[in-house]
Amino acid sequence: MKKSTISIALATALLSISAVQASEFEGGYIGAKIGANNNSPASTTTSNKAYAGGEIGYGWDMDEFLLAVDGFYDNHKKSITGRDYGGDLKLGYPMGDWMPYAKLGLTGSNPGTRPNAALGVEYKFAPNWSVLGEVFTDSKSVNGVSQKNTNVALGVNYYFDTPVVAPVAAAVVAPVVVKAPAPVVAPAPVVVAPVVVAPPPPPAPVVAPAPAPAPKTIFTDKPMTIEGASFDTNSAKLKPTAYKQLDEVVAFAAKYPAANLSVDGYTDSRGKEKANLILSTRRAESVKAFLVKKGVDSKRIMTAGHGSAKTVADNTTDAGRAKNRRVEINSVIRVAQ
Repeated sequence: MKKSTISIALATALLSISAVQASEFEGGYIGAKIGANNNSPASTTTSNKAYAGGEIGYGWDMDEFLLAVDGFYDNHKKSITGRDYGGDLKLGYPMGDWMPYAKLGLTGSNPGTRPNAALGVEYKFAPNWSVLGEVFTDSKSVNGVSQKNTNVALGVNYYFDTPVVAPVAAAVVAPVVVKAPAPVVAPAPVVVAPVVVAPPPPPAPVVAPAPAPAPKTIFTDKPMTIEGASFDTNSAKLKPTAYKQLDEVVAFAAKYPAANLSVDGYTDSRGKEKANLILSTRRAESVKAFLVKKGVDSKRIMTAGHGSAKTVADNTTDAGRAKNRRVEINSVIRVAQ
């Protein structure tokens, strides 16, 4: 395959996919793979042989894309090219749990350093694990003869970027200050004249304490809810559909600087509960990060993840699961008017 043909194929594959977030595939990873190697000019003893290999790399979230670098080693022990190694620049375009990707880089070993290219697709089946399928090719002209090497491989990757569960801060309740009543003024003593007895003066009025100000609750008695449509399955990245609601929370926090906020994350019932607890905490942390970025002091925001607990809809339907994938924002204290 010529280099120009590879470039056209990569561009066509990437431009045909809609924009989505890349955070699920961000961070460091290590992987292993097995595949079949075919080379030309073909040899009856070296072509179409199975091999094992591995790779290690790191990816960065570039908004709609994922940009990564990786190094690889393919043990083509019985191939005409021998044991291959090299490095690639990887460009991915995630779609929820799926990510088609393309690679361009350099391969070393016999017959020398040569350019390579690959197309593949990766699927995230757990917070830290993915599987992938990939077609890889490289070529070089030696003495006027084009030496080509093609691999078809299946692999598994482990991502090191494990979410950290943040501790939940204790709620601080503002004390209610009650004004002490004013003392009762005792009547003046009666002065007795030798002949005329003067009446005692009337007692001073008793001053009652001023009533405490009436409290006002935050968001009334119902929490602000960022519903499941704002999160993909197995994802903690906010979609733009949640920004309008969160801007209302930012405006409230600016109006009531003494108020604290509690942010609680939830998931649907699919998957293992341990992973759901981690994912729900990441969702709460994503909401907190948005509020802090908008100017709300991080010390005023408490987060917690509850996994699939406290369902609000039926987990056997897509619509119900979307409602259960949510983040609730509520008040921690009451603010006097």
